[in-house]
Amino acid sequence: MKMTFRWYGEGFDPIPLQYIKQIPEMTGIMGVLNQYQAGEVWEEAEIKKLVDQVNAAGLECEVIESVNVHEDIKMGLPSRDQYIENYNKTLENLAKYGIKTVVYNFMPVFDWLRTELAHETEDGSNCLYYDHADVEGMTPRDIVELTAKESGGLTLPGWEPERLERLDEVMALYEEIDHAKMRDNYRYFLEGIIPTAEKVGIKMACHPDDPAWDLFGLPRIYRNRDDMDKIAKLYDSQYNGFCICAGSLGSNPENDVPAIFREFGERGLLNAAHVRNVKYLSEKKFHEAPHPSSTGELDMHAIMEAIYDTSPDIHIRPDHGRMIWGETGRPGYPLYDRALGAVYLGGLWESITKFKNR
Repeated sequence: MKMTFRWYGEGFDPIPLQYIKQIPEMTGIMGVLNQYQAGEVWEEAEIKKLVDQVNAAGLECEVIESVNVHEDIKMGLPSRDQYIENYNKTLENLAKYGIKTVVYNFMPVFDWLRTELAHETEDGSNCLYYDHADVEGMTPRDIVELTAKESGGLTLPGWEPERLERLDEVMALYEEIDHAKMRDNYRYFLEGIIPTAEKVGIKMACHPDDPAWDLFGLPRIYRNRDDMDKIAKLYDSQYNGFCICAGSLGSNPENDVPAIFREFGERGLLNAAHVRNVKYLSEKKFHEAPHPSSTGELDMHAIMEAIYDTSPDIHIRPDHGRMIWGETGRPGYPLYDRALGAVYLGGLWESITKFKNR
């Protein structure tokens, strides 16, 4: 297992690489080139610049997050072929600089969605929060404006302004797309990119819908174990795998998150992992919690054991954290609480390793 940290790049992330390097047992980052819009080719010079910068800080950059899939691909528009060609070129360029895994998602229109980005909890920290009752009283435009207002001026993954300029047009087009059609469009994408991924040696790792249910009538197709099984069967290859996010799938208490990790790990399809906790408040109402099992609903030891038993060589990272100790920054991506999460997960890993090898 390699412990990593999401980093948005110099000029986009207030956390310096030297601070990430100081987290015990931190091996590298899950990186992104934030300047590229969905559908654009990531140029070699920019990839090399990122990798060299991370390596100079004593860290690895073997995983890239958010090579975003253009909305035209998800909607199955004729323009998708050019965007798939661009995606393949990006994969080829990334492989030249040692990238082994690409984390992406196939969520329609919105990436992760919350109704509060700085919800104050009983201990005075603040965290990401979701209440479906609030969503039902909003329009898609309302939620975009709320997210932009609460983001503190920092671009959030999946909420880049360029992606949302066509919001009204795109929402209208999705009225004609159901879950089956969305899955067909996903198959077309996989058929277009997985041969390239296999050729260059990059494992694709799809991230779940977050939260794990449909929103605004949009067809979300990665919400549970059965959805994952259907995705795996769209293109039979270990390069068509998953980045299982404990908190995303864990937003729905019907999902047995440790069992999902174990099943898809055993099937050789657990290509990366985001590990975090969630606290249920009522039906479709939750807030994100500190990483330890005792603070939320998920059995973090069972999750880490499933990773250890089935996919011990993957990259994982602590996912969203709370703002604690007066820290400010990108909602969901602070330094202090994610560092605490990384150390906690590392402690679980050490305990599991010693127990298994005694």
